[in-house]
Amino acid sequence: MNVLTPSQLEQWKSDGYLLLPSFFSPEDVKEMLDEAKRLCDEFDIEGHPLTAFKTAADGEHVGDDYFLNSNDKACLHLPQLLTLCIIHGPITTQDIASPSRSKSHINSSQPELTPSHPQIRYFLEPTATSPATPDTPAKLLVPPSQSINKIGHALAVLNPIFHKYTLENEKIRGVARDLDEQRDPRVLQSMIICKQPRIGGTVPCHNDSTFLYTDPPSAIGFWIALEDCQPSNGCLSFLPGSHKTARISSRFIRNPSGKGTTFIDLPDVKKNEEDWEGMEGWRESDCKAGTLVLIHGSVMHKSPPNLSDKTRFIYTFHMIEGAEGTKYDEKNWYVPVSFYLLSTRPKLNVQETEIEGGQGLICDVV
Repeated sequence: MNVLTPSQLEQWKSDGYLLLPSFFSPEDVKEMLDEAKRLCDEFDIEGHPLTAFKTAADGEHVGDDYFLNSNDKACLHLPQLLTLCIIHGPITTQDIASPSRSKSHINSSQPELTPSHPQIRYFLEPTATSPATPDTPAKLLVPPSQSINKIGHALAVLNPIFHKYTLENEKIRGVARDLDEQRDPRVLQSMIICKQPRIGGTVPCHNDSTFLYTDPPSAIGFWIALEDCQPSNGCLSFLPGSHKTARISSRFIRNPSGKGTTFIDLPDVKKNEEDWEGMEGWRESDCKAGTLVLIHGSVMHKSPPNLSDKTRFIYTFHMIEGAEGTKYDEKNWYVPVSFYLLSTRPKLNVQETEIEGGQGLICDVV
């Protein structure tokens, strides 16, 4: 049964984004929001490098080791996950939350499957800390739970609640099927974005395929409002139809020097030098909690700072094309240990395979 109507598909193709109100029930939203707040409350500042998530609006982009190595938390222990998939099929919420389920089936030499919340990584709002000086380290200016910009980048794998609403969600699979943009959709980069009261920063005009680059570009964002999103607390804005004219002319990569991140121009692609921000036609996309927003990888979008006294919690993940002919390489800032297949077909064949740039686990359907 189709999830998207013909008129919704037409709007998606025309605008490059689509709002689906009440896609998630109030009960679903409460479970995700409660879990997001629990993770914030559990944030332990001791030993944290105080990595702030910075964008062009802050004059630089985040790129320290803590940020770049968040990919190594993108899966459970590989031998354990591989064995579980072969024996049981797709990994489920119970597998992640209850390691005892698998103990009798796994050779004792394999690593034990354990809950992975301590490995989830936290990135701070730039204004949540004082600047470091040669004599004084950076310090938090707000309580730890209120300092967090985002939690990621692998919640769909590490956290049982977000795993359930991403990789075990039949409606999400239905949307991917109805969009028919990807023959073999793969999920990566799943995270909570908090947009904290009064300090939640601006996200400048951008498109997602610049940051999650495939050749050819294929990224689609799934953005889930866990609270009401309004202009006052930093709702999204889009330039409708810009996905038809905006070119992916640069990409965000790990700096070849080994230090941080940078942008490189793509050869044979005319540079995007248009003043997208100044163009007419931008639309604010305020929405209620439970709304799913679909975001084409080329559509220009942004969000203002949160100047209100309310949070703006959302959960988001991306899909890219995994079929032959599309390349996701090791130059990307985010090099996942695993890609996870989003499919409606039942039988899962798991094989360990070479992802360009390192070993990885590819889930394929036969």
